[in-house]
Amino acid sequence: MKVYELSKNSDQETLTRVADLLMGQMETIGKDNAYELLMDSIQLAMEAHSGAHIFVAEDHESILGAAFLNVSISLQKGGYYIWLNDLYVHKEHRNQGIAKKLLLKIIYWAENNGIKGIELETGISNAATKALYNSLGFYDVVSKRYGFQF
Repeated sequence: MKVYELSKNSDQETLTRVADLLMGQMETIGKDNAYELLMDSIQLAMEAHSGAHIFVAEDHESILGAAFLNVSISLQKGGYYIWLNDLYVHKEHRNQGIAKKLLLKIIYWAENNGIKGIELETGISNAATKALYNSLGFYDVVSKRYGFQF
């Protein structure tokens, strides 16, 4: 298995395979146009000026897992940090260390690119995911997240 960052000039077939995988994550939002929203976001991530990055875990030309993140600037951290938007492994390939390999690749990439930290959000009742994050040195941050949509 190889874990790598998609290049900004990835071909459309690869981007479609990533979108197909991530639909498993997006199905929970229950929108009729979820695939269209997903493809729009992936296309924006591939633009040269975008701070978004996509990492994938691939085995025998099948994408088994993907992480979608954004690099931004934090006043609190005094520099760049990652907001990990999504980390998803296909349900048939879970509990095989794929999510851990994706996270380790992201941590390595972050350390080598001057990133000061990584933040994310996970479900309160998702014990397995919390255990994974804690095993890699992530810690609980107490906050209340708000949103606004146009």
